[in-house]
Amino acid sequence: MATRSFIGKQNSDGSIEYIYCHWDGYPSHNGVILQNHYTAEEKVNALLKLGDLSSLGPELGEKQNFGDRSTQKDEWCLAYSRDRNDNKVATSAKKVTNMKAYFKQADCYIDYVYVFNNGEWKCYNTYGKYEMEIPKKELETN
Repeated sequence: MATRSFIGKQNSDGSIEYIYCHWDGYPSHNGVILQNHYTAEEKVNALLKLGDLSSLGPELGEKQNFGDRSTQKDEWCLAYSRDRNDNKVATSAKKVTNMKAYFKQADCYIDYVYVFNNGEWKCYNTYGKYEMEIPKKELETN
């Protein structure tokens, strides 16, 4: 089962630009990747330009075959538009006016929302709408 998340950036006017990510949205996975690999605003902007994601990777990566798991690179983001040529999903970030609107977009099917603001990531659980701690360590790989 997917743990869905929104990944967004708060702008100086309070608006949020964000994308959807289908897999592994929990803080110990997507939160750790964001906190350790997407710390510069330029890289966050490049991530948002990918549009909605199937999965978040430590690297933006390049176009890969969405339908052939054996050729995909786990360290690369897997984007619906870029990698599956799916134009029915968001091909770039969506925008809302403030945090309240961001949570409203999350509705009942998004588990976590991430917000990049002033150089740091915050994570919120959408059920209780409270801030979650993002683990500080890098993911362990087997």
